[in-house]
Amino acid sequence: MEQSRTEKIIGIYNINKLNNTNVLLVGIGGVGGITFEMLVRCGVENITIVDYDTFEESNLNRQILSLTSNIGQKKIDVAKKRALEINSRCKINTILGKIDSNMLNNLPSNFDYIIDACDDLKAKVALVKYAVKNNVKIISCCGTGNRVNPEKLKISNIWKTEYDPLAKKFRLELRKEKINYKLPVVFSSEQPIKTNGVIGSLATVPNSAGILLASYVINDVISK
Repeated sequence: MEQSRTEKIIGIYNINKLNNTNVLLVGIGGVGGITFEMLVRCGVENITIVDYDTFEESNLNRQILSLTSNIGQKKIDVAKKRALEINSRCKINTILGKIDSNMLNNLPSNFDYIIDACDDLKAKVALVKYAVKNNVKIISCCGTGNRVNPEKLKISNIWKTEYDPLAKKFRLELRKEKINYKLPVVFSSEQPIKTNGVIGSLATVPNSAGILLASYVINDVISK
């Protein structure tokens, strides 16, 4: 992949660091899809992606990887193909399934970063436990549904969020596990809009959240 424009602002040394950074990305939907895209375009070449889902028509309003032509296809397969069309040097390891303790026990522990872009609470807690145990840096995304203002998105730690029902449940589960880790999270300080049943979404919010996740990791790598 041609990276002269990136090199102009971060230099070849930092490009090489990004090329060699090893990321585990869990979830490649509305948030995780754009996170994946940004990692690849910024030069991260070693990414393991975990997702169990296929694309469906309801994804078209917000998910960067979804197209009418790939409805019914596995998200991990679409993501890998797209990454290789951007940068043929990428090493994309795909895992079809849901994160749980059993899967994590069978994963290597040589990741530099974990990005949690899934909406499964048990998986989120399991990822934090894995990260703490293996001394791997991790950042998680909280709720982005039923919100319309991306400017309300922030990066903080899990213990300092507000107006986020998912974050509240996340904290409760971490307390149950006696985990007081200051987990960095992307969250929205916007009060969710009340809807009946199905969670609504506007493309601007989950995609902005995903860019923040990727930016956190990229800037951490190049700031060392």
